[in-house]
Amino acid sequence: MQPTDNNTRIDTLDYLRGFALLGIILVNIPSLMWIEPPTLASDIAYNRFLTLFIEGKFFIIFSFLFGVGFYLFISRAMARNEKAYALFSRRLFILLLMGLVHFYFQPGEALTIYAIFGFIALPFYKMRKEINVIISLLLLALTAYFGIKIAMPFPLILLGLAAGQYRLFENISIHRNKLMLATIVMFCISIASWFYQWQYVPEANVNFDQLSKDQLEEHIINVEQFTLIGLQNSPIVSAFYMGAIILLLQSPLFQRLLSPLKAYGRMALTNYLGQTALILVIGHAFDLIGQLRFIESLWICLGIYVFQLLFSKGWLHFFRFGPMEWLWRMGTYWTVPPLRQRKNID
Repeated sequence: MQPTDNNTRIDTLDYLRGFALLGIILVNIPSLMWIEPPTLASDIAYNRFLTLFIEGKFFIIFSFLFGVGFYLFISRAMARNEKAYALFSRRLFILLLMGLVHFYFQPGEALTIYAIFGFIALPFYKMRKEINVIISLLLLALTAYFGIKIAMPFPLILLGLAAGQYRLFENISIHRNKLMLATIVMFCISIASWFYQWQYVPEANVNFDQLSKDQLEEHIINVEQFTLIGLQNSPIVSAFYMGAIILLLQSPLFQRLLSPLKAYGRMALTNYLGQTALILVIGHAFDLIGQLRFIESLWICLGIYVFQLLFSKGWLHFFRFGPMEWLWRMGTYWTVPPLRQRKNID
């Protein structure tokens, strides 16, 4: 396998990272704001929406993209005759440190998991791409089927690595028809899985004191199955989401419409950590911790979207990297990279 010597940034990956961030905050905010289980109809409907279409799906996209970035970093470092494994190991160690600090504020954070699984995945860079695909799909099927969410990033990182080995994101136009077919197939399977999952939707506003033993057991099973099936079908739904975004980006019109996601994704680390910071600052400043309803958390997320999208676009107008990306790069290369932007991003 020859390392790529193409250092051109792949914009599609930035769009996808930005898209993934939009979903991640919706899942993280209830625990950060200590939101009670929903009781009102609007809260229940929104919670079901999250379980059906958001929970696990965007986390999967982010994990897969980490694997693609893993491949690109090492292959490009090799092309520059740099000590690729040493640099990437240092990069992972710094990510681990950031994650440990973030974990203090957000116990559900993902950076520590990515760093640990990144170290485990290092030997797989030299494996044949076909083997990486087989191993990743088998492990992903097992972890998804049994609902082991914390273990799912590892096969997803391997799958992203394999996608890099196949140069999928460097040759999208060549595989456009295949991508369209795969996206349609994933959409059809997603529709079927959503209907199947809905069969187990738990009853809302259950009065447990009035339930018989059998009714209580049925309710518990429905709650467990509704969540589990949502996690089991997440890889399929995530593949559909990614395929749809990639296909839309083949149109110049949609590139412009979705352009805010590009800057948002280029600063993915800054914005991911920033989401936690903004949620906690807003929660404590306005005394909202433990006081919010589910649907109200959505409005806070929309406000954070607007702020971060504008901030990312403005920041990258003047600077080459996001603030956390710059620190990450500094620690990786043990040098101070130039921060000022020489030319504006498109």
